[in-house]
Amino acid sequence: MRDGSPEPTPEMVDVEDDPSVLRSTFALFPSGVAAISAVVDGEPVVLVASSFQVGISLDPPLVLFAVQHTSRSWPRLRAAPRLGVSVLGEAHDGAARQLASRAADRFAGIATTTTAGGAHLVHGAPVWMECSVHSEVPAGDHDVVLLRVHATGTAPDTEPLVWHGSSFRALTPRAGS
Repeated sequence: MRDGSPEPTPEMVDVEDDPSVLRSTFALFPSGVAAISAVVDGEPVVLVASSFQVGISLDPPLVLFAVQHTSRSWPRLRAAPRLGVSVLGEAHDGAARQLASRAADRFAGIATTTTAGGAHLVHGAPVWMECSVHSEVPAGDHDVVLLRVHATGTAPDTEPLVWHGSSFRALTPRAGS
């Protein structure tokens, strides 16, 4: 601690005995929320990922996300020539829930654009990327998917939506920032 008193020793809990401990621990890592979408067989298909990461590689330009083996959307999306990645903004709290749902029309009332390559993008995001699948790597009950970035668009004044503590949150600037 800054006042000179000793830091408390973290209490460690074995995750082998209780997987819910690991799940609640992972929930305390804040992350952005991305909608990964394409038009497949004439209709938009989407999956929402809080595991999306940028800066994996600049040469070639790669980003990644993890997808559960039980995903119904990923088997349809993986063959699309182009995938749209929309890093959702703070105004997308309700849209993120709707896009992640099992609703018949997950895009009802959500403004979108489709690129010539079939990448499907959500309006109002701070970041958009048009990508293709670079590779997939098995990782336990998920696959890690590397996407090659072909084009990007940004709206720097749009605040991101953040997933933390198993809920959506918005960033709040510190006083004086």
